[in-house]
Amino acid sequence: MTAPAAPPTLYSVRPEWADVTPVVQYEKANPLAPIVYTEEYKDATDYLRAVVKSGEKSERVLKLTEHVIRLNPAHYSAWWQYRYETVVALSWPLDVEMTLMDELADKYLKTYQVWHHRRLILLLPGAGAGRAAQELTYIANMLQTDEKNYHTWAHRQWLLAFHNDDALWAGELDFVDTMLNRDLRNNSAWHHRFFVVFQSGVRAGEEDRQRIIHRELMCVCHVKQHISLAPNNASAWNYLRGVLEFNKLPLSNVATFVKPYTVPLPDGAKDVVDLENPPPGQGAELPCVAAIEFLADVYEEEGGESTHMAVELWKSLGDEHDTIRKKYWEYRILQARSV
Repeated sequence: MTAPAAPPTLYSVRPEWADVTPVVQYEKANPLAPIVYTEEYKDATDYLRAVVKSGEKSERVLKLTEHVIRLNPAHYSAWWQYRYETVVALSWPLDVEMTLMDELADKYLKTYQVWHHRRLILLLPGAGAGRAAQELTYIANMLQTDEKNYHTWAHRQWLLAFHNDDALWAGELDFVDTMLNRDLRNNSAWHHRFFVVFQSGVRAGEEDRQRIIHRELMCVCHVKQHISLAPNNASAWNYLRGVLEFNKLPLSNVATFVKPYTVPLPDGAKDVVDLENPPPGQGAELPCVAAIEFLADVYEEEGGESTHMAVELWKSLGDEHDTIRKKYWEYRILQARSV
């Protein structure tokens, strides 16, 4: 039987910290909702407040901030206010710091402060632009653990935009395709594709924006094909809508594609090869709520007599296909009739 780990030695009894007077957290005499901290955490943060007050920047301060961070990885002051400042003041080896960041990011993947500190370290002069390619590989590996983690995707977008190097951008669409092939419902991957194609400037080879728009709308490997494989995947529908709206194109451009998804799948339906407008596959759960909403928006956009058809579709959503949002569909009907 393994013996329990010995409790950590408090800073208050460590000889090397005897020269520091801890600063206890201020609390009113009778706090309304006192937080019950462990003795270890109270001790460590008391000494953190002390070194912040004195302005000490030393290796022992780096060890202290690491200790506090491991106890509370969201402790913003330990990260940014003091660890980063101490790293800079000591000209601390960045490879050593990044090794620690690799470990902490893996352990505290969903903690914003971990990624923010990592970004600050990558901005330091010693990091060098050559680190960016390694960082893309690191991020890709982290996404194997959590494919939809917001902070990891946001860090990737920041890295690409900050360096804005053609060599870094070159493989992004292939990377997104890989992620979508693994999980076509990955909303983060769809968002990243939109960022790469439309929200990050125009790079060499992409000057013909009409060709790019056509590719995004028509390419079998992308939007429509993904919808045909999983009609009720809201992410792909949102992407399709985003491509049209961002480029100020009428939603009716894809009405022919949308309509088969708004009705039940016919009995005995067979797979049909249509590269421009792939139909729903066998076994698709139809009608699709996203498709009905999309088609209703097509009719509302057209206006005139088409508004009546939009209202009928919204009624079907509220009464049958999407009753949980009934009040919303009633609101859409009210708005359309008030125009």
